[in-house]
Amino acid sequence: MADEKNLVLNANQDLGEIVIAPEVIEVIIGIAASKVEGVYGMRGTFASNVTELLGRAAHGKGVYLANEEDGLKVDIYCYLEYGVSVPKVAMDMQERVVQQVLFMTDIALAEVNVHVVAVVPEKLEQPALEELFEDDEDENE
Repeated sequence: MADEKNLVLNANQDLGEIVIAPEVIEVIIGIAASKVEGVYGMRGTFASNVTELLGRAAHGKGVYLANEEDGLKVDIYCYLEYGVSVPKVAMDMQERVVQQVLFMTDIALAEVNVHVVAVVPEKLEQPALEELFEDDEDENE
């Protein structure tokens, strides 16, 4: 029998039951949300950051799933790129997450809450030292 945490899908009972762990749904949500254009990354915990430093991707980071009476509720914590429309990117994330979870697991999400933690500015190229001091050398000669 499945644990209380796991989700049991209504399928053909003649063949048996289908059980999905919540971690699987969190990974699906994390990948779907991070693939939206304008998303810089997902907010993670110290453990997920260490995992990424060791070379493994932590796809479930920044995703929190709650199984409540009216259905599954998802909270997504993310960083967005500077210059994007925050409401548009957030709505795109909501649509993509609902669509992917429904397609891959046949589970309809009740709520998808997007929390924008920060906006990350684009990195500017550092000027070369030769370019900075090029005019000063001409004046000194």
